[in-house]
Amino acid sequence: MRFVIIGGGPAGNTAATVAASLGAEVTMIERDIVGGAAHLHDCIPSKAMIATGNALAELSRANTMGLDASGNLDVPALRTRIAGVETTLRDGVTSLLDSQGVRLLRGTGRLVGAYTVEATTADCKEEIEADAILLATGSRPRIPEWTTIDGERILTTRQAYPPPEIPDHLVVIGSGVTGVEFTHMFSALGSQVSLIVSRQQVLPTKDPEVAAVLENEFIRRGVKLLKGARAVSVGREGDKVFVATDDGRAVDGSHALLAIGSVPNTEDLNCAAAGVVVDPSGYVPGNRHCQTNVPHIYSAGDISGRLPLSSVAAMQGRKIAEHVMGLTARAHRHLDYDKAAQAIFTDPEIAEVGAAEAEAFAAGRKLRVTKVPFSANPKSLINGDARGFVKILSDPATGVVLGGAIVGRNAAELISVIAVAATNNLQVGDIVDSLLVHPALAESLAEAAY
Repeated sequence: MRFVIIGGGPAGNTAATVAASLGAEVTMIERDIVGGAAHLHDCIPSKAMIATGNALAELSRANTMGLDASGNLDVPALRTRIAGVETTLRDGVTSLLDSQGVRLLRGTGRLVGAYTVEATTADCKEEIEADAILLATGSRPRIPEWTTIDGERILTTRQAYPPPEIPDHLVVIGSGVTGVEFTHMFSALGSQVSLIVSRQQVLPTKDPEVAAVLENEFIRRGVKLLKGARAVSVGREGDKVFVATDDGRAVDGSHALLAIGSVPNTEDLNCAAAGVVVDPSGYVPGNRHCQTNVPHIYSAGDISGRLPLSSVAAMQGRKIAEHVMGLTARAHRHLDYDKAAQAIFTDPEIAEVGAAEAEAFAAGRKLRVTKVPFSANPKSLINGDARGFVKILSDPATGVVLGGAIVGRNAAELISVIAVAATNNLQVGDIVDSLLVHPALAESLAEAAY
């Protein structure tokens, strides 16, 4: 089986290693960074900076633990730390591909026929025949027509890990997951932050109770929220930036950051040459096996139009490799995007999985909703951080876990228990009857399931 992959992000490199381990002859083409630009230039560095900000926050709370501590931000050291994390992860991916015998071409790839991929490297052009092809070229930050990015004061997310200098006053445009993470990140690093919120709550697609906890934390930190406002222009004069909104308001700062979504990298794939359908937004849709309208050509990761998460992309890559190699002829589990665990790395952390409470009630669906605050959890009190709660949603008739939301310390780790339960149709009693560690934050999961 000749398997050609265009794009070396989480979807591409996972598909490559799994397919190669199953005996495929794999060629992977990557023009930028093995491991994925969105992953290693967005996800990982942002979480590294958030971890630094969280460490500073812990120091500021040290007096509540009976300690006297102080810390100063070292921006060059932070930049070196982020680069080191990126390098370690990239080298790990490259080594794994090499160990599996994957042929890696550094350059760009495009379709020139239904079974042919053209690879352009620094040295030459090469046409590669394939039995199966995976398109996984990722995405890039969306830049609107009403501003110009200069990389100094007006920034996209990928220019902010960290920016040339820590902003005195950062204006964040966009209050989705990326926007709130940057708001938290830079407020923790000492910047004054103003957040442009186009709706009436941050995280407009999330649970209102979850959003309320985060908003209260932002207000406590001194973040200025401009609700019900959409940015219509961003300009710069010297060391100042100016953001105007559609309701006539304006805010100025030292820097502006755009976090208003992404654009799929599909325009150079030449999909028409293979008859692959691309939707009007530039995404390449696929079926439950991630097959495009051309069955032997697959799409995964950000360009698939599914959840733009590294974890989802990697799982798509594994499932595609198994399908290409014929493993799905036997009993198997299909991808269930509705049960993908998601996390937002703010302080406090936010995580959710499965059914959304507001949407379920709006649709007339019956739910059992149980909620337990971390203020009742001994480990939270020991940690000196009792913010947040655990909420579990279940079927009132069967007790089957349908989903849940967690706000608080280690939410991204704790949500895994609810994710496993929802994915495997476990009942709330299965969580209640588990003998968990004491004292531990996870005890709140059992209490919420009761």
